[in-house]
Amino acid sequence: MSATAQQPPPLAVVLVEPAGPLNVGSIARLCANFEVAELRLVAPRCDHLGEEARRMAVHGAWVLEQARLFPSLSAALADCHRVVATSGRRAGEPLPLLTPEPALHWLAQGPPSPRALVFGREDRGLSNDELLQAGRLLTLGSGEAYSSLNLSHAAALVLHTWHGLGAQLGMPEPTLPDPGAREALEAMLGDAEALLLDVGFLYPHTAHARMAKLRALLQRAQISAEEVALVRGMVRQLRWATERGTGQRGNKPGQTP
Repeated sequence: MSATAQQPPPLAVVLVEPAGPLNVGSIARLCANFEVAELRLVAPRCDHLGEEARRMAVHGAWVLEQARLFPSLSAALADCHRVVATSGRRAGEPLPLLTPEPALHWLAQGPPSPRALVFGREDRGLSNDELLQAGRLLTLGSGEAYSSLNLSHAAALVLHTWHGLGAQLGMPEPTLPDPGAREALEAMLGDAEALLLDVGFLYPHTAHARMAKLRALLQRAQISAEEVALVRGMVRQLRWATERGTGQRGNKPGQTP
């Protein structure tokens, strides 16, 4: 099959702590409009199956009924390899801000592994820690005087752009491997942070900020699954060596290189 004949990869729309059932219902309808089958809700603050949400979803009510609930954004993204998060801020972001077209084109690249488009809370968007779980940040060009968009309006603009990319979607990106799954990356970072605290490279009161910088670096690099496994193996070997009070080179007993 030629690249231009490939279908767009499956996309999950993720809403973090949505508070308005009308917004959730409207976004379910948009998912149906633009052929996005999966809606994931992180700790919703409203009844996504209630009358108000269903009224706005209209014929997209099936999206609401199949929506998956998660306790945290990290849980919602655990299986995703490519993640784009939206942001309405103009400064202070941990990663560069992109307009919809390049951000979504990146989201569509690579093998058909799970990928997600994340929208933040209506009142305060996404935190820096949450933004650092994305590989790219997307912002919409709006007026300086009042830049904040309604959640469902922002979703409409972004999903319309995603659907309109047409033949560009699903085209292979031969020079870059697909990023590793979020779950594996977070596990590796957890192992690394624990080791760096134990050896004194990190201190408890500054560990979060320094690990955020490392996470941003890895997100910009879009570290692959094989690279994640390599770094995690190095961390575990260093852990084994430090626990035995030796810096000698070699494998753990019974471990092969």
